[in-house]
Amino acid sequence: MDRRKFLKVGAITGIGLSLPWGGEPLFAAARPDLVVARGASPARITKAAIDALGGMKRFISRGDIVVVKPNIGWDRVPEQAGNTNPEVVGEVVRLCVEAGAKKVKVFDRTVNDPRRCYVQSGISAAAGAAGATVDYMDDRKFKDMKLKGEVLKNWPLYTDIFESDKVINVPIAKDHGLAKLTMTMKNWMGVMGGSRRRIHQRLDESLVDLAMAVKPTLNILDAVRILTANGPQGGNLADVKKLDTIVAGVDQVAVDSFGATLFGMKGSDLGYVKIGHKRGFGEMDLKKLNIRKIRV
Repeated sequence: MDRRKFLKVGAITGIGLSLPWGGEPLFAAARPDLVVARGASPARITKAAIDALGGMKRFISRGDIVVVKPNIGWDRVPEQAGNTNPEVVGEVVRLCVEAGAKKVKVFDRTVNDPRRCYVQSGISAAAGAAGATVDYMDDRKFKDMKLKGEVLKNWPLYTDIFESDKVINVPIAKDHGLAKLTMTMKNWMGVMGGSRRRIHQRLDESLVDLAMAVKPTLNILDAVRILTANGPQGGNLADVKKLDTIVAGVDQVAVDSFGATLFGMKGSDLGYVKIGHKRGFGEMDLKKLNIRKIRV
């Protein structure tokens, strides 16, 4: 089933096999719910995490038009951990092309000047070198869409997301003043048009509404460097912690729940994780997940 048909029928993938927290699969054929890869090379740990989930060909088919959605919101260099690591984005694009993608698009609705954000982040150069089309977002492509959420009934969203065959979510894990942390679900604010401040009063519910509408094929959480304070923009290197980690999985609730542990928190400390779990959108209880940890 291609992405467009998938969105029409609104299918939701089940959480899969449950095994104890931190345990390895009981059988070699058991596929993990989450993969946590650690190592010195951002590209290598990204590939290792995806390979452990079954490889990029599990997610991308020959001829697919793919959107890779990183966080490029800020005029920050990679060392400041304000945007997704460019080596991670470049590797995801490379693997999509290698799997046979017809076209890979990379974009984000930035907060700072997009011309500076795309360059300073290193993402434009890395994604372009790997074979992606990297464009600034076109205001004419935001169309009002019915979300049928609990809070967001409709909102102008970027049509390239819904006209693609597959979407891969590649956020960075970092501190956020309102949401506490920004990871996979909050990354979709980068495809929203209009005044995004309007959702701040009921931010957690809105983030779940949005994430349930987009339905990414794969989520890859960049924790090569995490921003531990003064997010989401950051700027002070003292707020950055280098973890050399990638967390990958299909379930956004599960990825964000594990991501919270990187900051000394639990998934239940995050409103949008609790709401997503309560709605049956994903699993936040890490003890119920098969989590494979690997070192590269």
